[in-house]
Amino acid sequence: MNADDLGQDIPLSTQIRQDIPHSARMYDYFLGGKDHFAVDREAAERVLTVFPTMKTAVWANRGFMQRATRALAERGLSQWLDVGTGIPTSPNLHEVAQSVVPGARVVYADNDPIVLAHSRALMTSTPQGRTAYIHGDVRDPDTILHAPQLTQTLDLGQPVVLSLVALLHFVPDLDEARGIVDRLLKPLPAGSALVLSHATAELDPEGACQVQQIYNQVGTTLKLRPAAEFATFFEGLELLEPGIVPAHRWRPDAAGDAHRLPAGATDADVSFYAGVGIKK
Repeated sequence: MNADDLGQDIPLSTQIRQDIPHSARMYDYFLGGKDHFAVDREAAERVLTVFPTMKTAVWANRGFMQRATRALAERGLSQWLDVGTGIPTSPNLHEVAQSVVPGARVVYADNDPIVLAHSRALMTSTPQGRTAYIHGDVRDPDTILHAPQLTQTLDLGQPVVLSLVALLHFVPDLDEARGIVDRLLKPLPAGSALVLSHATAELDPEGACQVQQIYNQVGTTLKLRPAAEFATFFEGLELLEPGIVPAHRWRPDAAGDAHRLPAGATDADVSFYAGVGIKK
């Protein structure tokens, strides 16, 4: 899969930077993937020196995505818009959704050329369902909302799950981040859902703040937020139980998670908040 396959004119060779760390490739390293460069590994190892449980944190975050997707599919939802997809890691969101609803439709969106380069893994839909990929930037929501791949794949007259997992902490201005959520939710009908997770310094102030410093030093702006600010993304929505909690505490189901956390993993080890809201 390449840019031409997707109908998007994106010169990958000129955009994939190997000289500076990238958050998606660092995340892939923490997950045990193979799609990263030496510069990403070096930055990730710096993070692990100050926050040794980062691998636990990202797996907790991914487990939340899987459980939230499964819970919403079991609730009857069958369409997803996943923004900030990241480098594919199986099971991907559509694999989880289609394991419950074979006809589920998923549109992925990301602005990282390396995600585009690996997007074939996001196109392996069931025969009943569909997937699509948009190369678009969350900071310009209209490029996602106006992309033909969106309306060709999803019926915006029916509920859609908007998934922004581990993404908004890369938007440092709170008003801008809230505006992004509002703009992406606005065209979605009642019954749609918002799935969010977000890094925080509240649960391990010293370690998490050092992580924030490292990301900022290597060129990726990271803004950790407390629960009170995270909660503002859900204003006007109906929060599903158990509300806003550390990611591993959102409807835990060790038997169903693709990757189990170490025994005794604490809130501080995870340092991600998570929540799911329903649009009224």
